[in-house]
Amino acid sequence: MPAGALWSDALVEAIRRASISLPSDVVAGLRRALEGETTELARLQLETMLENARVARENGLPLCQDTGTPVFFVHAGTESPWLADLPGALVDAVRVATDSIPLRPSAIDPFTNRNVGNVGRGVPVIDWDLVPGEEIVVTYVAKGGGSENASGLLFVQPGGGSTAVLRAVLAHVVRVAPRACPPVVVGVGIGGTADLALRLAKRALVRRLDEHHADPSIAAFESELLDAVNRSGIGPMGLGGACTALAVHADFAYRHPASLPVGVALQCWVDRRVTVRIPASGIAEVVE
Repeated sequence: MPAGALWSDALVEAIRRASISLPSDVVAGLRRALEGETTELARLQLETMLENARVARENGLPLCQDTGTPVFFVHAGTESPWLADLPGALVDAVRVATDSIPLRPSAIDPFTNRNVGNVGRGVPVIDWDLVPGEEIVVTYVAKGGGSENASGLLFVQPGGGSTAVLRAVLAHVVRVAPRACPPVVVGVGIGGTADLALRLAKRALVRRLDEHHADPSIAAFESELLDAVNRSGIGPMGLGGACTALAVHADFAYRHPASLPVGVALQCWVDRRVTVRIPASGIAEVVE
């Protein structure tokens, strides 16, 4: 079998795994949340989520009826022999996975409301980051519609600093989290331009729950915001409790003196993501 076929098959396998199997760090996060809950209703919601994850994994079934918009975050080594083939392979992988898993057709023409499956204009979403080297790293994320509707682009007074950013993001998350199937993962992109802020927020969602930003000041911001969100009392599925968010991940870019855009992206408790590493050999590895 040609090496290209091996890594193409790995992309389909990654979509399958993401669709049916919750990452181990997310399962661990839900279990920690369950241990910390004191109300019967909150505990019931978390127990149901963990049981949902078990049944989906053991029976090979999608974790949620909303199998999401397919999103690929690609760190593409510019010297990879597979770079030119990758865009088409990503589209083909979604097409194959839609039929074989199956995935719910979720790509809708906004003008005609015609459902085209999961492949079409702008779908799958592919976020490119060109890097040195021969390896390609692809992370697949299934982005549910409910959590996507909780996204936000905020503009904070530039002189307010990180405190003003935290307050603005907290107010937004408290307003939208109940309808985003909490406990959520919160991605925050700070600075840059409006589009870059949202892109940074989406990229931040790819991190494992236990992976903090390398910059200590950003990591401290993440911890402070997570604590504030969880003090809101929104709780699992918005029914009250101690855990509204499993993690907060933030990133930043330098900004214009007159502008401080802040992007916010939420992922629901079904935090579906899987990574594929494609070396120059084409012998791919599917990892969490």
